[in-house]
Amino acid sequence: MKHRLFAALLSVTCVATGIHAEVVKALGRDGHVLNLDFETGDLRDWKAEGDAFEGQPIRGDTVSPRRSDMKSAHQGQYWIGTFERHGDARTGVLTSETFKVTQPWASLRVAGGAGPTTRVELIDVGTQKPLFQASGLDSETLRPVVVDLTKHLGKDVFLRVVDQSAGPWGHINFDEFAFYTERPKFADELPLAELEKNAAPAADAVPFAGLTPEDAAAKATLPPGFRMHVFAGEPDVMQPIAFCDDDRGRLWVAEGYCYPKKRPEGQGLDRILVFEDTDGDHKFDKRTVFMEGLNLVSGLEVGFGGVWIGSAPNLMFVPVSDWDNPKPAGPAQVLLDGWDYSADTHEVLNTFNWGPDGWLYGCHGVFCPSLVGKPGTPASERQWMDCGVWRYHPVRKVFEVFAEGGSNPWGIDFDEHGQLWAEMCVIPHLWHLVQGGRYERQGGEHFSVGPAEVARNQRYQQKFGTRVKTLFPFYYEDIKTTGDHVHYAGNKGPHAGNGRSDQAGGGHAHAGMMVYQGQSWPERYRGNLFMGNIHGQRLNMDIPETRGSGYVGHHGPDLVNFNDTWSQVLNFRYDADGSVYLIDWYDKNQCHHNNIDGHDRSNGRIYKIVYNNQKKTPVDLGKKSSAELVELVGSKNEWMSRHARRLLQEREVDEGARTTLAGLALNAPDSAARIRALWALHLMRPISLEEARPLLRSDDEWVRSWTLQLLGEKVVELGEDTWDTEGAKGSLRGLATMARDDASPIVRRYIASLVLRIPAAHRWEVLTSLVGHGEDVADPNLPYLYWYASEGSVVTDPERAVDLLKACKIPKVREFIARRLAALTVATHP
Repeated sequence: MKHRLFAALLSVTCVATGIHAEVVKALGRDGHVLNLDFETGDLRDWKAEGDAFEGQPIRGDTVSPRRSDMKSAHQGQYWIGTFERHGDARTGVLTSETFKVTQPWASLRVAGGAGPTTRVELIDVGTQKPLFQASGLDSETLRPVVVDLTKHLGKDVFLRVVDQSAGPWGHINFDEFAFYTERPKFADELPLAELEKNAAPAADAVPFAGLTPEDAAAKATLPPGFRMHVFAGEPDVMQPIAFCDDDRGRLWVAEGYCYPKKRPEGQGLDRILVFEDTDGDHKFDKRTVFMEGLNLVSGLEVGFGGVWIGSAPNLMFVPVSDWDNPKPAGPAQVLLDGWDYSADTHEVLNTFNWGPDGWLYGCHGVFCPSLVGKPGTPASERQWMDCGVWRYHPVRKVFEVFAEGGSNPWGIDFDEHGQLWAEMCVIPHLWHLVQGGRYERQGGEHFSVGPAEVARNQRYQQKFGTRVKTLFPFYYEDIKTTGDHVHYAGNKGPHAGNGRSDQAGGGHAHAGMMVYQGQSWPERYRGNLFMGNIHGQRLNMDIPETRGSGYVGHHGPDLVNFNDTWSQVLNFRYDADGSVYLIDWYDKNQCHHNNIDGHDRSNGRIYKIVYNNQKKTPVDLGKKSSAELVELVGSKNEWMSRHARRLLQEREVDEGARTTLAGLALNAPDSAARIRALWALHLMRPISLEEARPLLRSDDEWVRSWTLQLLGEKVVELGEDTWDTEGAKGSLRGLATMARDDASPIVRRYIASLVLRIPAAHRWEVLTSLVGHGEDVADPNLPYLYWYASEGSVVTDPERAVDLLKACKIPKVREFIARRLAALTVATHP
């Protein structure tokens, strides 16, 4: 009687959606109220095993300071969150004292990882089996789960909080178990049906782990006719984190021993090696140490007489002497700094690649907030960068954000039409990125790109709250994935599919991107997209199909399954013969964490995938004349064309070669050859307006499109006075006519990207032409690009924006214009 009275006194009223239910605290066997909400500030009434629960419980909301998109949502002052003290690395079990089920209903709050290895369960003492269990949904925000215990009244039970995962989202959040006299209701309730729907798939059965390089190659599954060679393996190469190839077909490989933390100045351990196969047996026989003592290397490319190195906080260039036995010709030159390395160092500047336009392209991740600029540039003149793809011009020394958004890309490549393809992690994996596009983000907010947009939104933020990161607050909607599928299984979020996604493609985490454009593999592979799947120990293949101005990516059969959980392919390169090199980090640990001892530093491989015993051809394009390089520009062997184009860009202009390319840009027999010639023409010397006129009248939509992009490269550098000249006004009228009359959605996409580089006050005629294309309503890119280009103009002249609204035939763009105009009436934008 005494205990029942005490319990009654502790009863409170839960008011949620109009239904009142008495809360009854669980009592221990001696009648005391159990500490199932942790408000004692310690773990009394619980027994901890392992080390995951050291330092628990957590006091206050420690989530929102590190993640703007989530909060702890705990009750009272204290809660359990195994990530908050030690990250995801630790494991353990927390078990409560036994208590009796005294009421028909109960609730608890749960969050954290979605997998079955992170869960809260209510155990029946008699059977030692769970009456109920729940995991999070890859979210830190605690949500209440209501449990029906009507059939279990009177049973002895205990709670068990389990954290048996050391991977991403390998933690559990838990708070406040309580009984109820009737079913409670909560506004933020996590329905049991949703939990059941998101039940994890069965675990994958991967037969091997920790193999030697030779055994790993032998155990891998490839299609008939393909063979995997061990080009190099430990101890000759270890921790290969980035690589590229030069004009002789040699591989330059960065070994990342410092990762995951930058070491003190002067104590760098990373180095760059050069591998060469001189006898054609698909194995290296010459190895040169080019450079040592580097610190947190993440990106690598060769060109313009030296090596381009990403080593946060710097983008560096190291000139090379003696290309036969490469060595530095001088100290590293810091071209850009401000790249962040304070948090997720697997997201710093990475996977460099020369674009068809002659810029150096690279990736950057969402949780590395960077302010990029030339050394000595004040913060106010730097460009924010926290996820997307950037580019740097090697001659003009200009840095730009090419496309903004995504997660932590670690791989880009260009197809035969110069389209940029990227892979992502956590969010959907496949992305066709276009200039000026804003894409779905894993976290954080879209930011302003380019001086004009930054300046305008800085003024806005000075009025409504100044921040270093200048937002792009009125984007309204971002562009979504190109893929029609994902590579992870289940409905509990991407991380829950780790180790359980064999049938779907292996998992959510990808690295490396290759658009195959060699000539030795079967034709069915040409133009397809290949990426490494970290948790799936394989190479995925997606198949792009044109859709409007963009594409949709379909799931193709995997090219390789290593059948080995340690395999982690980070990037690919095809060679002059169309065979493919790939670097394998090879490590038991598959996920990023900041424990420097958490990686096996003794492993690393470079494999080479060869079809039909393709022989290796010796090559040294640097010895060819400009005329000979021009002959290679139109080759369907993209390795030859890509290297030939860059060499022509590096050299003094050969006018005869350039005249030949001008003719090919108009008259080559196929579209791919024409635009390759156009690229090379521009790389030797930027095309002039006079040269552009016949190109803009070409029957080839890709020639017209790329002529627009190349003409627009220097648009952002023009002064305001330039746009008021008759010449500029005439060019804008011509562009508006083209936007109105050109039937190609691809051309209209390039026009929209170009308009984004023009001052907002001078866009009106072109915008009016673009938004009049009602046929673009369902295009994967155009409505978004039209709006991104319109937003700045709407702000500069609201009255003309009303006219634009009237002319617009695309409902989504009409909605956004109206919303932006309405926002102006609420708070005037400077």
